[in-house]
Amino acid sequence: MLAGQPSSETPKVSSYLHAVMLRPMPSRMGPTEYRASSSIGRLARGGRVAIGYLGDPVKSATTFVEHRGRRLALPGDLATVEADGTIIVLGRSSLCINTGGEKVFPDEVEGVLKTHRDVRDALVVGVPDARFGERVVALVQPMPGRPVDPEALRAHAREQLTGYKVPRVVVPASEIVRSPNGKPDYPWARSVAISATGRETAD
Repeated sequence: MLAGQPSSETPKVSSYLHAVMLRPMPSRMGPTEYRASSSIGRLARGGRVAIGYLGDPVKSATTFVEHRGRRLALPGDLATVEADGTIIVLGRSSLCINTGGEKVFPDEVEGVLKTHRDVRDALVVGVPDARFGERVVALVQPMPGRPVDPEALRAHAREQLTGYKVPRVVVPASEIVRSPNGKPDYPWARSVAISATGRETAD
């Protein structure tokens, strides 16, 4: 696995990131296969790996790599490795929010928001911000009969998250749009968030 190998595109993160998914390192992989690190690396998958994407050599080159004689696939997830080999998956690199030079992973913030009793579903996105580059915005679908209280949700998030990860804006949504397989529609969420905050998408 490459999770313990820092990516040149991703700086170190010193603050603790709550695990959104834990998966133990397979016992057959010895300690030389990974190293514990607080740095963020790219998660890789071995085994039966595709040759590449038909007609897209650029995407193929960035997704499928050779490492120590093995062919691996990089699905786009970022992760860290604990001392015992446990992989902590932080989320998709393409969804990572950069606010004031800090990295915020939507999965972590969404997980905290959804622990509030009034929240049925939530998506977190970044929208352009003149001062911080991006600001964290949460779209929240409330439980039936329970209105969204943005300040209460922000206070709830603040109890479990570092300050820069707390949504600066909470936008009520009658429904969170997802595909039939449950995959969140982040482009939709970002469009709604930008409209709600009066921000235009930066080029």
